[in-house]
Amino acid sequence: MELSVWLAYFAAAWVIAISPGSGAVLSMTHGLAYGVRGASATILGLQLGVATILLIAGVGVGAVLVASATAFTVVKVVGACYLIWLGWRQWTAPVAPDHASPSTTGSSAAAPAEAGLPSVRQRVALGFFTNVTNPKGIVFVVAVLPQFIDPARPLWLQLLILLCTTLFTDVIVMHGYAFLASRAQRWLATAKARRAQNRVFGGVLIAMGAGLFLVKRTAG
Repeated sequence: MELSVWLAYFAAAWVIAISPGSGAVLSMTHGLAYGVRGASATILGLQLGVATILLIAGVGVGAVLVASATAFTVVKVVGACYLIWLGWRQWTAPVAPDHASPSTTGSSAAAPAEAGLPSVRQRVALGFFTNVTNPKGIVFVVAVLPQFIDPARPLWLQLLILLCTTLFTDVIVMHGYAFLASRAQRWLATAKARRAQNRVFGGVLIAMGAGLFLVKRTAG
């Protein structure tokens, strides 16, 4: 891969990562709930989803999803329903009373379980399925990835370079979103504020899920 091609993809990867989406919303939500370190599990899941989509697109299966109305519709419906469910879960998430907030943080590992919040494994799964069932991501990767692949060079090496570049930029950006959200924790110290935060992020996820039903294939 030529350096100029990689630099172009590197720039594109930053634009893609920074563009607000369900992954950014999830990173901010968990940044607020768990802090940056706790949100890392969610971000790991997001990256596993990104890697899966990129590799699928790289070997051509993604093109089948775009070309096949049935396959694309299945992915679209599953992804939309998943985001709506995730948003509803966030909307109805239990909120600890004011007197039970950060003062009793001696057992931070037990906090998620006591508050009915997802465990580390569940957060990884949430991140993974949020990205891997996103048809907009599949369409975008299928449309963009071929522009940076030279058919005269080994495919696996180019895919590896593009994958590492994508994950590098996305990890930094998602942690940035989580960090910015975690800085807002002091303004969300009351149960009322945390409930409002759940409603806002839950509503955004539900809206994104509903919006996926409007996504159309780029190939007939």
